Amino acid sequence: MSMSAVDVIRAKRDGHRLTREQISWVIGAYTRGEVADEQMSALAMAILLNGMDPAEIAAWTAAMIASGERMDLSGLARPTADKHSTGGVGDKITLPLTPLVAACGVAVPQLSGRGLGHTGGTLDKLEAIPGWRARLTHTEYLAQLHGVGAVICAAGDDLAPADRKLYALRDVTGTVESIPLIASSIMSKKIAEGTAALVLDVKVGSGAFMRSADQARELARTMVALGEAHGVRTSALLTGMDTPLGRTAGNALEVAESLEVLAGGGPADVVELTLALAREMLDAAGPFAAGPLGDPEKALADGRAMDTWRRMIAAQDGDPDAPLPTAREVHQITATESGYLTRLDAYAVGVAAWRLGAGRARKEDAVSPSAGIVMRAKPGDRVTAGQVLLELHTDDPDRLPGAVEALEGGYETGPSWPAEPPLILERIGE
Repeated sequence: MSMSAVDVIRAKRDGHRLTREQISWVIGAYTRGEVADEQMSALAMAILLNGMDPAEIAAWTAAMIASGERMDLSGLARPTADKHSTGGVGDKITLPLTPLVAACGVAVPQLSGRGLGHTGGTLDKLEAIPGWRARLTHTEYLAQLHGVGAVICAAGDDLAPADRKLYALRDVTGTVESIPLIASSIMSKKIAEGTAALVLDVKVGSGAFMRSADQARELARTMVALGEAHGVRTSALLTGMDTPLGRTAGNALEVAESLEVLAGGGPADVVELTLALAREMLDAAGPFAAGPLGDPEKALADGRAMDTWRRMIAAQDGDPDAPLPTAREVHQITATESGYLTRLDAYAVGVAAWRLGAGRARKEDAVSPSAGIVMRAKPGDRVTAGQVLLELHTDDPDRLPGAVEALEGGYETGPSWPAEPPLILERIGE
């Protein structure tokens, strides 16, 4: 049966359901370069406007997985579990979580990405550590999973290559917001990496990709269904992102805060979410992780998580003892009145950190390892006039005015502090 890109575009443009054969053909042809970018752009816009039903989303995801190789981790002595976050501000959870879960006996094959816009990327954060490298060969990747039980690295070129092409296209064609395309993009990579269990951290709020709980819930349910359909035990937590996580946003700053967590300290919200996700991952790994080694609180307290972190960093040529980069310029923003800090907008903080050099506007842009923001006060903290609220770190003082501008209206003080909303809003899954 012959097909053409124009016929597939017209079908979705007119609101019809695409068949599995149409989807398989168009994804394969696009990956091979037989369907042009402008044609895939038109199809992506048609999907954004008219949506996809669950069968279409499942077929689209399967086709993207089939465009490359699916890794086989069944030879590992440990069960495997992974976590994916939809992205937020100050979201450094992957850094302490990965060695923590590995210290509890479950291998974590964490294939991560880079930041774009106001959300930070895990690989950018880790590259602030002198010597650390994100690229591993397949042999190195498996050897590290066997030996350390934890790896955070960049995905190889053979993993869901259709998604890599389509992701870049969506970013420049105004089609990023499509839930079918978001869900299939995330899940095609996570399923292809070979993990047996997956926990999703779906952010909700001003600093998140999904601003409303209804949107986040729809995305979470769609991804959980995709994972289960492909034999991956999958669950999701909806977590708040109106306020940044922790007290830092920026690459080296977030590494330092992650080390505080691994040392048994750190901000309460980062510790809470790290432990919640660790328990989800360990539960998904099954009864293997039910004994004393599977208690993540103990693994933080007794140093096992920190030991695993050091081994994980050293295995990728990083120096876990090396000083982290520090910025040449620090600018302080102070409170203008006494009271309580009632709001600190995650999006404003994320944009400010990006403008300081911590993020990128395009994938090829370089990032500054030392740039970012330290939040000396968080909502609920009592402050006095003149007290430092925020520290802006950068190597380029010319970046400061834009960052200060981004924060205007992004924080408020008042005479009282209303009840703090919960960090974990909902769980979705079996």
